[in-house]
Amino acid sequence: MRHPILTIKNLSVIYEARGGAISAVDRVSFELGRGESLGIVGESGSGKTTLALAVLRLLPENARVEGGRVMFEGVDLLALTEREMRAYRRGRIATIFQAAMNALTPVIAVGEQIEEALRLCEKGPGSARQTAVLLEAVGLEADAARRYPHELSGGMRQRVVIAMALACDPDLIVADEPTTALDVLVQHRVLGRLRAIRDEHGMSLIAISHDIAVIGEISDRIGVMYAGQLAEIGPADAVLARPRHPYTRALLDAVPSVRGPKKPPRALPGEPPDLAAPPMGCRFHPRCPHATAICAEAFPPYTEHGPGHRAACWHPVEYGAEG
Repeated sequence: MRHPILTIKNLSVIYEARGGAISAVDRVSFELGRGESLGIVGESGSGKTTLALAVLRLLPENARVEGGRVMFEGVDLLALTEREMRAYRRGRIATIFQAAMNALTPVIAVGEQIEEALRLCEKGPGSARQTAVLLEAVGLEADAARRYPHELSGGMRQRVVIAMALACDPDLIVADEPTTALDVLVQHRVLGRLRAIRDEHGMSLIAISHDIAVIGEISDRIGVMYAGQLAEIGPADAVLARPRHPYTRALLDAVPSVRGPKKPPRALPGEPPDLAAPPMGCRFHPRCPHATAICAEAFPPYTEHGPGHRAACWHPVEYGAEG
């Protein structure tokens, strides 16, 4: 693996709710290499966005980091003051939010919003020329700067948000559902632009999605989250072709087949657990076709299934096995 720019060690995040504490992220650990893209995939409520917000130090007031460390080039982001962390968010770490229309101010032209981002990260006065360069980088014409968000298509708005994230020339971008609500063709173009920008600028990327097909298109490695825990992580090719956790297999089965023998998508039965009272042992065991008694008794250790490929499962499956 490339030299890590980000190292997350045993990160746990708790939400305080009326019904008690909710374990949204539970002992998650991974590394992200410089210039590498890591996709985080899982169902709604699996902890993906909470993980991203913890890295960015943007958790809501009812959330707290219960334990762990978030190391960015050797600096623990969780130990920084808010003023120090704001400097990182302005210059080193950027984010792409999932709802572009909500991330943009509707009554200000998009060029002015990009110029404001340039000024905030001290990349100059925020000139029209700088804005045009950023718009060109994301595949938009310079005259898009004069338009308001409602005058742009969903894909164009998403690319404006990407341009704003690029304004500070960050080392790391965290993209939370960057193609939500886009049609398949626009989604493909946006993902292609993100890949090209990553390669050209050598920046690292964490891409979050519930869609494993989207994640597979943009990621060097894939991490699969279930009920706040990291179920499997490894090189994208290995996770997609040879998943070892039954939940990863279920996510793949839920995607329509467009290559090889045509298979209808197969839904995963059951619902994710209540994270205010998660099940003992493996949190996936109530829905798992391979579960045995030990799965309900003890959390499975991570086992290696190839270089950098590990899964937390007592009964790791082979792709193509029954169930």
